[in-house]
Amino acid sequence: MTVPAQRTRPVAEDLGTVLGVWAHPDDEAFLSAGLMAALSDAGHRVVVATATYGELGSPDPVSPEELAATRREEMRVSLEGVGVREHRWLGYRDGFCADATDGEAAVAGLIEEVEPDTILTFGPDGVTGHSDHQAVSAWTTAAWQASGARARLLYATLTPRYYAEWGEVSERLGIWMSDDRPVTADDELAVHVVLTGTQLDRKIAALRAHVSQTTGLLTEVGPEAFRRWWSIEAFVAASPALADCVR
Repeated sequence: MTVPAQRTRPVAEDLGTVLGVWAHPDDEAFLSAGLMAALSDAGHRVVVATATYGELGSPDPVSPEELAATRREEMRVSLEGVGVREHRWLGYRDGFCADATDGEAAVAGLIEEVEPDTILTFGPDGVTGHSDHQAVSAWTTAAWQASGARARLLYATLTPRYYAEWGEVSERLGIWMSDDRPVTADDELAVHVVLTGTQLDRKIAALRAHVSQTTGLLTEVGPEAFRRWWSIEAFVAASPALADCVR
């Protein structure tokens, strides 16, 4: 695990109690499973909140109710593998987070309950451009600002290295839903996690637990490429000034 050179304290010490706020089951695994495992191993409290059950996230002929049940179980197994014992479902409709009027209040309640030192979520771009991701980012940013910005708010981002190695693959497999894509230089990152060995094994196991979502990607690129593809986790710090713009 590495962080930019100007940061000298261990990641776990820096981040304290962590609250992750995401849109769908598997968002947390793709973007933060390695970090969550390291924090949990170090004895830190990690709480994950998921806005929807991801009930529309399959091209297969399965009912939303069946898929929701499947993804709830996948989520349980995935989080268990990285040592996360606290999870909250927010219960919003998959694909309709942008229409919700109480998302900010829901996240504000989580912040009040958990009292996190650090909050992890999407940036305003939603990483992939998914409207649910963008809505959850807006809710979380507004709730963080309303709380006095006492916690550190970190946005998931991607690095130039990601685009150099995996941009074409991501494009081909339809990862992007808009042209607004995050990129942050390594020296601007607040947290930069590079996973290898058993750390990476745990992340890949967490991703594989989301069988309904990752089986197709594994088939397309192969297991070794899949490991390399998701071996880096990167976050950039939000600022109150940025929150004013987002709100």
